[in-house]
Formats: sequence, C-alpha cells, structure tokens
Amino acid sequence: MPLTISELRKAVASSAAAFRCVTEFQPAGGPGDKIFPPTYEGGRYAVEKRMVDERLVDCVLLDSVQSQANRMELALLEAHRDRKIRLPLLITHFDHESLLKKFTVTSLEASHRIADALFRDCYLNGVIFRRSEKGSILDYTDIRNATGLFGICPTALLFGIWDSTGPRGGLGAKFQRAIVSEIIGYDAVMGVKTSSRIDKAEIRADVTIYEADTDVKYTPDPDRALKDKSGKPILYDRGRSERGKPGNPSKANHSNVVPTISDGGFTISKAVQTVVLSLAALRRLRFPLGQNLESDPEVDITARTTLAALGLAAVTLAQQDLDLRSRCQLFPQHDPKWTLLDRPGQSHIEYELKPDAAVNLLNEAIDQAKKAGLPWEGEIELTPSPELLELVRRSQELASSSDVEVE
Repeated sequence: MPLTISELRKAVASSAAAFRCVTEFQPAGGPGDKIFPPTYEGGRYAVEKRMVDERLVDCVLLDSVQSQANRMELALLEAHRDRKIRLPLLITHFDHESLLKKFTVTSLEASHRIADALFRDCYLNGVIFRRSEKGSILDYTDIRNATGLFGICPTALLFGIWDSTGPRGGLGAKFQRAIVSEIIGYDAVMGVKTSSRIDKAEIRADVTIYEADTDVKYTPDPDRALKDKSGKPILYDRGRSERGKPGNPSKANHSNVVPTISDGGFTISKAVQTVVLSLAALRRLRFPLGQNLESDPEVDITARTTLAALGLAAVTLAQQDLDLRSRCQLFPQHDPKWTLLDRPGQSHIEYELKPDAAVNLLNEAIDQAKKAGLPWEGEIELTPSPELLELVRRSQELASSSDVEVE
C-alpha cells in the first residue's frame, strides 16, 4: 500500500520499532558478472562470513554504512539543487582569486556535517561561525532540545553527528544514526584482475631519462640534465608511478607495462541492501519551542515525522543510482518495499514508495513542521576565514606541484 503522511505520522507516534527495506540486486551485467567492491588499507577487500538460513556464507562488503550515508546526502543535495525539495543548508564558497581550484562545500558534503572544521573556521555575517547565533546552537543542543539543530541541519539528526572539534571537544553534541544502510554481496568468490599497457610510440624501457629544467621536467640527453653535487646527471624519479627504477621512462608514464595478474573482483549470487530507519531513535528526540523547557508531544511527533520522511526520501532517491564505482553497478530485482516493524508475532505492513512519492511525502512533512512553528532555515552562506583560505591555497599548490628540490 502507498505510504501517506498520515500513515507515516501514525507509525512515528506508535511504538513501532523501525521501517525496514531489504532489496536484492544483481550486477548490471547480469548474474555471474564480476563486480569490484571497495578496497581498504593494503588493497584488501572487506570479506567475512555471515550466518544466513542457518549456514555460514562467504560475503563481501559492497558499500559501507558510511558510504551509503554519503550517497543519501548527495541524493538529497541533488534534489535540493533541482528545487524538488528545500532543505536547510550550510554553504561555504571557496572562490577566492588566489585559489588554483575553486569549489563549494555544503553541510550535505562535509565529512562531519555541520560540526565539520571547515565550517568552524568560517564567518557568518562577520562573526566566526561557532560564535554566531546559528553556530552556537551546537553548544547546547542535545536529545532533549534538538529544535535548533532541526532548523539548520536536520540531516545531522538523521545520519548522526559528533561535535568533537568544537569548543567542548569530546564532550560536544552527539547524536546517533537514526538510519543505517549497507550493501553486501553473498556467496562471494574471489576472482583475478589483469593490467598491461602497450606504448604506441614504442618507447623502450632501457632508455634512460634524467631530471631537467624543461616544461616536461625530464630529458634523455645527459648533457641537458640537472646535475648533483658531484656533477653527475640526476636520474628522473619524480613521477608518481611505482613501476620501474629511477631513470626508467615508466617513471614518466612512458614505455610498455608488462601484463600482470593479481587477485581482484568477485562473483556473487546476489547483492542485498538492508536499510533500517529507527523510529525508536527518533522518538528519543524532543523539540521544545521558544523558551519552553518542555516540548509539546504533538510538535515532537511532527518533527520526528519530518525526519522520518527525510530518511525515506534519502534512501529512495539514492536507490535510483547504484553505480557504486567502476565495474560495480547494481540493478534491482524488484521494487523496494518498506516494512513497518510494529508488534512481534504479527504480520507486518508493507508500503510502496516511489521517488516522486517520497519527495511529495517529504514536502508535506516540511509544510506541517513549519505550520507547527518548528524552524526550517534556507541556505546559510558562510565565508572562509583568511587562515582557512591560506591553508587551502598552500595545499592546492603542493598538490599541483611536481617539483623536487635539487641540491
């Protein structure tokens, strides 16, 4: 059945534990096609055994909880930019003329959301953000009074936040995740991957190149090479390639690469995304208005319903694009269904929620929140401090420079 705003509000107000959505996928190339999970330190995949139907199954992590949260936030950001929804949003423009690369960071992109150090080191109307009226909200917000944070960064209440870089350090505001999503590959079998390169210019690996003060930074001519203290030509070794020895053309990404073979990629029987939107976590949040110490239960329900709608929209919009990375695009095998986990031992109600319906549901919830007197800011533009700009500028210069010191 369709999920309406009245049904959602009823679920939030009840004692139901959560909404759950379990969706099965196959690789876009079809069953048996190889997919490539993310790699972690040392090029390792996150593999483990899980108990499924009373048997141990080899599994591989295809997308982590943190990665899924980021994808949901980006899906909300795209919907905001397309003016399908209007969200409170912190925005910092790094567009100073001194920067080599200009960019924008929002609270839906920053690693620590509103508590990120990038915003901490910015100004709002000439006042350092954390000392401003809006920034100081983080200093006193908690589960008993989440009203201010709801108004300027509601996604922090949904995806979690820890204000560990603020003035209170580790004692700063902390909210647990209310929504968790993860994608796992089942019956995972490790494969192999190959790599090679044929140099169309037929540059030989036994040609030696040297450091040079030229546009391309190298020369095969030892007479034009930069010299060390003893007068010998300096072998070229400033490239980022790990292949070859100093002086080898491969250091400048030239010459052939010998074909290699190594572990890489998996085949799986299926991929499964499991999403849990915890209504229990949302029910811990209270939203007093004005100077009131106690909250109105009806206002609490309205705010929690809005957060639930925000989570449902985030998942539904993100599910439209499951091209996780190169050679890891997934395609759903059925329409996603949301199951309300209400009372144990009873049959659970299943709801359908298409992307357009999820957007409409969220907009209805936002309208109700505004009518209830809850804050819902627009875009809040911050200005980077001179120190932050200089830090970014120097970092960009270091990243773009391939120069090395020669004595």
